[in-house]
Amino acid sequence: MDEPIIDLHSDDYFMREALRQAARADEAGEVPVGAVIVREGRIIARAFNQVEQLKDATAHAEMLALTQAEETAGDWRLTDCTLYVTKEPCPMCAGAMVHTRLARVVFGASDPKGGAAGGAMNLLQFPMLNHRCEITGGIREADCRGLLQKFFARQRLSEKSEKKNGNDDPDSSGRNL
Repeated sequence: MDEPIIDLHSDDYFMREALRQAARADEAGEVPVGAVIVREGRIIARAFNQVEQLKDATAHAEMLALTQAEETAGDWRLTDCTLYVTKEPCPMCAGAMVHTRLARVVFGASDPKGGAAGGAMNLLQFPMLNHRCEITGGIREADCRGLLQKFFARQRLSEKSEKKNGNDDPDSSGRNL
């Protein structure tokens, strides 16, 4: 079996598309993570985090993109697909990637505390599971990390401002600001 050729120019292009999705999440007040899934050089799914919007803890960009790609492919097996995501996948998303048998996962910013593609753990290549995904990390890492850092800096400023103004009441999601 021939090894797939990894074209870093294509990786850059598709990660830019994932960054566009992350920007949409940011505009919606969501953690700015975006994902695209590619099959035979074409994007078959696009998604961004919608956890707050949908009030669904599983509405991560990767999960939404996987569901969309399965619909497009007409199969739950995505063996000839590559998923591009702006932040290293969490354990939930990595588990779904293994279950859908993705060929490859490409991410931008690593997550040493919660990432499951080599950061905190590596579920995508866990030897006891029935499938392992090829992993490429660090594509457009500065752009991906910068988007996340700006988002969380704004969140901290907003929380600080709310506390300074004496608004310690929980917001509509039940969190104290």
